[in-house]
Amino acid sequence: MFDINIEKKLEAIDKALTKLSPHEEECHLCPRECGVNRIKGEKGFCQTGVQAIVSHFGLHFGEEPILSGHSDLLKRKGLMHTASLAGSGTIFFAGCNLKCLYCQNYQISWQQLGQSMSSEKLASAILKLQAQGALNINLVSPTHMILPILKALKIAYEQGLKLPVVYNSGGYEKAEIIEHLDGIIDIYLPDFKYFSCILSKKLSHSPDYFQYASTAIKEMFHQLPSVILDNKGVAQKGLIIRHLVIPGNASDSMKILEWIAQNLSTSQCLSIMSQYQPCFQAPPEIQMTVSPKEYKKVVAKAQSLGFETLFIQPEPFARDEHLIPDFTQKKPFKWN
Repeated sequence: MFDINIEKKLEAIDKALTKLSPHEEECHLCPRECGVNRIKGEKGFCQTGVQAIVSHFGLHFGEEPILSGHSDLLKRKGLMHTASLAGSGTIFFAGCNLKCLYCQNYQISWQQLGQSMSSEKLASAILKLQAQGALNINLVSPTHMILPILKALKIAYEQGLKLPVVYNSGGYEKAEIIEHLDGIIDIYLPDFKYFSCILSKKLSHSPDYFQYASTAIKEMFHQLPSVILDNKGVAQKGLIIRHLVIPGNASDSMKILEWIAQNLSTSQCLSIMSQYQPCFQAPPEIQMTVSPKEYKKVVAKAQSLGFETLFIQPEPFARDEHLIPDFTQKKPFKWN
């Protein structure tokens, strides 16, 4: 059972809300520094307002096995864990502060599919996932929605939430915002997408991506340096860094791995993903899947650097693979 001190969680949330609430009137929650007044209906880069916009919530089996366990579908595909578990309780938020051109979730990150939820309704969704047996509450793309999320978490804890909370982000964060989440977030699950500012500018309109992501991930590591598992092998606390290998950019991937080894630790838990798909507005040079050769090259680099805990995926994924959701459907994932 997850060891939780409700009083400490509530105290940390109250402190965070006090510090972060001014961003509703002048938003500087992320590196975009839009400065918009959300209360007056102004919308910045993420195109979201005061309330959370939820695109989907439900049990999810496509995360790392220490977060989601496995389903029969994932077992057949070799993506499985030793215990048959209920899945990660994912909540997908619409909008995004990064908006990668190739985003497989473009229907929600770019096209804003979803419904506004009050803090009370979002708290209800969180508690519903717990009642369904979720292993954790997995907040997907929470950066721009952190204020309504904190308000909902406060209600949920007061009404019996006992699960670890996962902060599942694109990595484009401000460390000073992440500092205020200390004692609230139990598991950080950031992407670490790019080393090259040229690549991040071209694919995600963020030439300063590495500058911000590296500093924010250092803060996450400072808060939660070790992954802690329960007796079933399910993560309860820690930092898991994800890196998506992009076709033709294995050298950039290897620079990311070198930075992590040199600046954090080779005991750091890494997830190296081969699931890239040429979705949405992917430019011509990456209109392909990752080749087995380049993916194996990146994995071999991680192994040579001495990383102790690696999650790897089958390679390559087919174009119609189950990892691509359709958020126009009530059940966007094929394993639902």
